[in-house]
Amino acid sequence: MSTQLTQRFVQAMHYAHRWHASQTRKGTGIPYLSHLLAVAAIALEHGADEDEAIAALLHDSLEDGPHNTGEPRAQIEQQIREHFGERVLQIILGCTDTESDGSRGEPKENWKERKTAYLKHLETANASVLLVAASDKLHNARCILRDFRQLGDELWQRFSAGKEGSLWYYRSLAEILRRRLPGNLSAELQELVAELQCQAGAVMP
Repeated sequence: MSTQLTQRFVQAMHYAHRWHASQTRKGTGIPYLSHLLAVAAIALEHGADEDEAIAALLHDSLEDGPHNTGEPRAQIEQQIREHFGERVLQIILGCTDTESDGSRGEPKENWKERKTAYLKHLETANASVLLVAASDKLHNARCILRDFRQLGDELWQRFSAGKEGSLWYYRSLAEILRRRLPGNLSAELQELVAELQCQAGAVMP
């Protein structure tokens, strides 16, 4: 059955612009909104309903919105709840891997600890969270592989974890999503991560 997108989705695009208009993708001048639209598109291509599509569009709002706008995270959460409902908020929370609120200058948790905790969370996350998370990681993996083919190892300077840490994280994500969300979406992610691993020549742990 085709998902019908209503005025709620249009409203979500306005909020995505509000919370991310000043943001660009790491190491590029590409507007961050392009990533959010791509994640929503991937989710819809793989059967998302409107709540899941809205959550895909707003999946980074709690991590990046406070830093981009100065709005406290709690205020952004409340706006999502009021305008889009508790289910959308819970999906976004399930895709958010940090508790820090950038508007207050709090540091994010240690990268490895934060990612390990997020991977553990995905082991028990519900299907909606897995769909949005997989759509997000698939678009990221597509972009990383494309840019690696252009830049080579210079690409890894964009990432605080470097090559080995980044590839460890994406291998771990792909394996969890293969088990928890079987299908074309997780299969494509696995293929991209394997290709990136091969081309980057990273040492397996």
